[in-house]
Amino acid sequence: MSRRVVRQSKFRHVFGQPVKADQMYEDIRVSKVTWDSSFCAVNPKFVAIIVESGGGGAFIVLPLAKTGRVDKNHPLVTGHTAPVLDIDWCPHNDNVIASASEDTTVMVWQIPDYVPVRNITEPVVTLEGHSKRVGIISWHPTARNVLLSAGCDNLVILWNVGTGEMLLVLEDMHTDLIYNVGWNRNGSLLVTTCKDKKVRVIDPRKQQVVAEKAKPHDGARPIRAIFMADGKIFTTGFSKMSERQLGLWD
Repeated sequence: MSRRVVRQSKFRHVFGQPVKADQMYEDIRVSKVTWDSSFCAVNPKFVAIIVESGGGGAFIVLPLAKTGRVDKNHPLVTGHTAPVLDIDWCPHNDNVIASASEDTTVMVWQIPDYVPVRNITEPVVTLEGHSKRVGIISWHPTARNVLLSAGCDNLVILWNVGTGEMLLVLEDMHTDLIYNVGWNRNGSLLVTTCKDKKVRVIDPRKQQVVAEKAKPHDGARPIRAIFMADGKIFTTGFSKMSERQLGLWD
């Protein structure tokens, strides 16, 4: 008679402990915009969170050590004329952050080490080139001053932040709304997911799609993809029955 062995899960009795109130950031009115974004960005110095704001778009920047209840009059970073959809810290300078907005612009901001007395309203540079709202931004991982933006006009634009000019525009590659864009480790390739249910690997220097996968997940909901350190691509999506799926692709 064979006895079935129940394998003990090392995660069976693991329970998360919520941090104490003085270690949280409290009373932040996080944006309610219906956009598939993380709404926050963190680096070794600051946490930035997209917040509700009347008459335009704004985000709040807090020093990592400044936990607890956030003063409702805490200065914001305001300059966009419509809601902010995405923010991303520069990997080469912990005091520089970029923001993308429904107002079709991308703005780059210098954040001081001290807490400012009033709202920051003047960006270092404003990047204008999209015709519809900009929902995705991502700094180049290795090249300084290179920023990527993707908009609802199905364009991916690479910018030189130092001069404010476009380096290149990737058009006619996406037939529908772009869901997400990610760089590989050294910034030589891009992976994108799109509403047309295709994952594309793009070489920006050649301005061409070097690999394409149709329907990595069969479900109708958005697919996301990132490059792994070894060059493989990791995707998340859904089956036709709306079950969550993960995929690893060569």
